[in-house]
Amino acid sequence: MSLRGKSVIDLSDFERFELRQFLDTGHDLKRKQKRGEPHEILKGKSMAMIFMKSSTRTRVSFEVGMTQLGGHALYLQPSGTQLGRGETIGDTAQVLSRYCDVIMARVFGHDEVMGLAEFSTVPVINGLSDLLHPCQIMADMMTIEEHRGNLEGQKIVYVGDSNNVSNSIMQGCTIMGMDVTIGSPKGYTPSEEILKKATQLSKRYGTTLEVSTNPDEAVKGADVIYTDTFFSMGQERSKEKEDALMAFQVNKALVGKAKSDAIVMHCLPAHRDEELTSEVMDGPHSVVFDQAENRLHAQKGILALIV
Repeated sequence: MSLRGKSVIDLSDFERFELRQFLDTGHDLKRKQKRGEPHEILKGKSMAMIFMKSSTRTRVSFEVGMTQLGGHALYLQPSGTQLGRGETIGDTAQVLSRYCDVIMARVFGHDEVMGLAEFSTVPVINGLSDLLHPCQIMADMMTIEEHRGNLEGQKIVYVGDSNNVSNSIMQGCTIMGMDVTIGSPKGYTPSEEILKKATQLSKRYGTTLEVSTNPDEAVKGADVIYTDTFFSMGQERSKEKEDALMAFQVNKALVGKAKSDAIVMHCLPAHRDEELTSEVMDGPHSVVFDQAENRLHAQKGILALIV
């Protein structure tokens, strides 16, 4: 089945075989890139990139990826467009889709990327919203396959503040046959709405989905330990939250409670020695820079199929 023209907003919108197509294409394009084989399959195509949040990995990986595919990417900030002067998301979407072949947006509110998709006549990619981070999890699953060999039956444990990354882990990893555990302190566990949706996916795909408030219990038997910053972009720091989450820090002791060959992941940027110690981040279990690289390849796989 063709994925051409389909927006990528929420991984739960896709069937397993569709996510498999994205992953396989990403792996294939990565091999071509490493061998130096040209793959300009999007020659003459253009992508509008809307950034309401600052970025390193998202901007560079999408811009470089589009270039490697033979296309062109345009970097747009609200301050440099009419979005910053009150033009609606709907009007912006209709105009940009007359010029470009795909729109990528990194936004605050999830309703903003949903609005773009509603009014656009070309596919829209969620580069990140406060609710979901689908492209990150596609890159993560590519990385897990490279290091663990497969996805089905693997146990991934996310520890820390429940956020857009953990929300998309519960969706994408569950669909692809992984067992998922979210380890978060009380008050920072997934929302009921997200958990309900993910539980339905878990039942459908025959996987387990658990939420634990005990980090040591959560990581038992883990093949993958994943963490993220305690405070997402735009959130104010608070000592109460920091104190609660420090018990879920990914350190040598916590990693030692998982499988001996477990890998450790972080979507970056990391606050070293806060959510993840430098000892672990720079140690033999860490694959954080592999997953950062795979943002490029996974997103190229998405672009190749939807554009």
